[in-house]
Amino acid sequence: MTSHSTSRRTVLFAAAALTTAGCGGDGGDGGTTAGTPEAPEAPDSPDAPESPEGDGEALARTSEIPVGGGAVFAEEKVVVTQPTAGEFKAFSAVCTHQGCLVNKVADGTIDCPCHGSKFRVADGSVVTGPATRPLPAEQIIVSGETISLA
Repeated sequence: MTSHSTSRRTVLFAAAALTTAGCGGDGGDGGTTAGTPEAPEAPDSPDAPESPEGDGEALARTSEIPVGGGAVFAEEKVVVTQPTAGEFKAFSAVCTHQGCLVNKVADGTIDCPCHGSKFRVADGSVVTGPATRPLPAEQIIVSGETISLA
């Protein structure tokens, strides 16, 4: 009887994994949305932000992150916000509900397209469920005008 129960759990777990695997789309908008800046140019571009030597990958210039808003970087699975002028925060872009990628920052919230969860730009806490856990904080480095992954 135990092996039957274990097999059923394995099947249920596999089904759940397949169900959530399809939730990670970014809505086809390249990681930005109306009201947020376009994603920064490729690192090979002469206009792309440069990362300070030894630091992580450059994401954006500080001027590209609106005050009270933010930008989603789908490839890096991170969202960067600027809750108040000069204060930059970063959070995982993976929704804590079922693993979908958030796809926009609007009206002070980070929004998930899959089931409608919304998180505060200031601290990643849940504003609207079904998510019950906040978005985990990510480490960034702000050096001059450049925001980089830590």
